[in-house]
Order: sequence, then structure tokens, then C-alpha cells
Amino acid sequence: MPYGYITELNENVERKHVRYNNRYGLAIAADLYYEKGADQKEGLPALIVGAPYGGVKEQGPAVYANELAQRGFVVLTFDQVYMGESAGEPRHVSSPELFAESFSAAVDYLGVKVPFVDRNKIGAIGICDSAGFVLSAASVDTRIKAVATASMYDITDVRGMMNLSQDQLNEMKDDLAEQRWKDFENGQPEYKPSFPETPYPNVDTLPETDPITNEWQRFYAVPRGFHPNARGNFTTTSSLAMLQFKALDYIKEISPRPILFIYGDRAHSRAYSERAYKLANEPKEKYIVKDAEHIDLYDRVDKIPFEKLELFFNDAFKK
Repeated sequence: MPYGYITELNENVERKHVRYNNRYGLAIAADLYYEKGADQKEGLPALIVGAPYGGVKEQGPAVYANELAQRGFVVLTFDQVYMGESAGEPRHVSSPELFAESFSAAVDYLGVKVPFVDRNKIGAIGICDSAGFVLSAASVDTRIKAVATASMYDITDVRGMMNLSQDQLNEMKDDLAEQRWKDFENGQPEYKPSFPETPYPNVDTLPETDPITNEWQRFYAVPRGFHPNARGNFTTTSSLAMLQFKALDYIKEISPRPILFIYGDRAHSRAYSERAYKLANEPKEKYIVKDAEHIDLYDRVDKIPFEKLELFFNDAFKK
């Protein structure tokens, strides 16, 4: 398989690398997948797949695209701005507004530059933290006709995620404000990656950590999901943006377009899907995968419910 992709491309699937700009003029690196021999004169349904926070298109999105392209969808995966092969300096800066914009930029590209895509049949999938960003995008971009989330995280829910007291929150803000001065003096923002430059040989060689950190490492820090462009984390002061932005404020406005929330019964993150489900208006649906932890829905083709995704989006596009 090509270096960096965590799954082998199916022989019946074509993958083409493309680049396009978002509305801020930042170049986005993306991969376009479609079934070989597909009638490119016909309007085909399309899906956009976003990577987990700090992830890249060669990881989980490639797994989803490879499978869904075999089911008749044109699939676009992309690197977030400031990440992977996309533009943006300094590297590893995180912006919830720009990350949500990336989904709309993908709709721009599919609807204008891919003539065999039916621009009225474009949906999106957010894996992990991309779920929050795609829900934010869909709340204002009505061209996104349906949304599915997998192992959802809402990285903008910093206060809830960390269960911070007011004193802890104030201390965090003070620390981040101090870091801004240090970054300015240094001429570059502080960035501390979470994963090594080269992967550990296997899970048995991983260092001892807490259970959630260990779960991340069992994907990102071993050959299973390792990629040199996805070493985890963002610049330290990126957390300030997450404190200012709430991805789910307008989730109710996605209705009457449908939302599907997929998560594992053993996922440490399941509370995020359940909260978002409660906040959303109908039509909405939960799909709980048996015997699945959070990272299983990144790459486990035996766990990811592709038949359900196919049915969900095809039904949504009929309306």
C-alpha cells in the first residue's frame, strides 16, 4: 500500500489527490475516491469524511472512503488547514471556525469541480472531534443534506470535558494568556506532540499511562494507525479558541435534515453522542455498535456499520 495510508486501496476503487482553497484562500489537500467504471456522466451521491482531531486523511477517513466508494458514493477526505498536506502557518494551529469551514469548502469543491457529483446529494461524516465541526458546519450550510457522526467528541466543550471548577477554569485561562506572551517573544507558538516520531512496534511496548491515553496510543502510536503527519495535539494556545466557540449551539437548525449518531457500547466518549442526540431536533437516530470502544470506529471494518451508513445516506438523498 502507498506509504502513510493505514488501509489498502480496494482494486475496484480509484483514488485521486486534489487541492482547492477554502473561502479564506488556504489550500486544502484532499483525496477523491470513487468506484472504478462508475458512470461519470450520471449524478452520483457524495460524502465528505473528516478525520479525528489531529488526524489526517490517510488514517480513519481513508478506511471509510475505501469502503463507501465501493457502495456507489464519491467520497472526499481532507487534511484540516494547518495540518497534514494542507496549507497554513504556523503548523498545528487549531481553529474550530476554520475546521468547520473545511467541510463547507469540501462541498464547494464537490459541487463545482466534480461534474459527476449530484450537488443536491452531498452528505458528511465526522469521526471523533470532526463530528462537532461537521455539525457546526451543517447548522448553517444547508447544502449538507445529511450528517453522520462516529465516536463523537466535541472538543469545544472544554469545560464539560475537563469538568473544571471556576477556579480551575480561571487558572487555565491565566496559563494560556501567559503562554501567548511567551509565544510572541519566541516568534512561534508552543507545540507539544502527543505521539512519537516513529511508532512503537506493538501495543505491548507502549509506556504505562492512564486508560484513555493508552487507548489513543493503541491507535496513533503503533503501526495500526500511525502517520508522521498526525503526532497528536495542537499548539498550546489553540485551547483558547475552543473556550470561545460552541460547536453545538445551533444543532437544532440542522432539522429537517437527518443526523445519525454512531458510537460503541464501550466507548469512553459515548456521552458526547448522547448529549448531541438530545440537543438535536428530529429526524435523528442513534446506532450503538456492540462490543466496540472509541477507536474501533476509526478503522475496524468489522465494527463500523457501513451498511447502516449506506442506507442512511441513500434514504436521506431520496427526500
